[in-house]
Amino acid sequence: MKANNISLILLVCILVCINLGGCLGGSLRKNFYKQTCPRAEKIVKEATWNHVSANPNLPAKLLRMHFHDCFVRGCDASVLLSSTANNTAERDSFPNLSLKGFNVIDDIKEQLENACPGVVSCADILALATRDSVSFQFKKSQWDVLTGRRDGNVSIANEVSGNLPSPFFNFAQLKQSFANKGLTVQDLVVLSGAHSIGVGHCNLFSKRLYNFT
Repeated sequence: MKANNISLILLVCILVCINLGGCLGGSLRKNFYKQTCPRAEKIVKEATWNHVSANPNLPAKLLRMHFHDCFVRGCDASVLLSSTANNTAERDSFPNLSLKGFNVIDDIKEQLENACPGVVSCADILALATRDSVSFQFKKSQWDVLTGRRDGNVSIANEVSGNLPSPFFNFAQLKQSFANKGLTVQDLVVLSGAHSIGVGHCNLFSKRLYNFT
């Protein structure tokens, strides 16, 4: 990956975690689990790197999942919640049916529960695992992740489509979608840099190759 691509991805994750801002439970800080679960970030990194070594496509999948989580109710891991008999959760909404990597987060959560039961939030796990998956090829963390998020307990499928920008939006619609989140055109361009890794499907952007509106 070229240096400018990783810089874009770094900015993407910073914007997702800060500008979208929905982090429950107050201020975030470095080493939030220093006293309560000292090995938390090491466990996340080692588990994530093991998964990425077996599946090189994982960084793009986790980056996408993290974005889909943050853009709806903030970075609260509500995208991880399962549907119930009385509620269809975000992960079962149409835009999220193609999300991958839930098993990775589940595996990391299980390891952390064995080490520090009931301490590390799934929201922090997703944020850390996203960073660590993208950083894998460099063998060192590419940016700091502040921790201390609290998990949300509300996840509603009907909220997803109204919050996530559609892949078929034109530029004016994208600007409005991001403005609704308090984000600028510059934020839009930077966050679009996440598409510099992973695989794009032609049917989602081929129209824009011939219709610049």
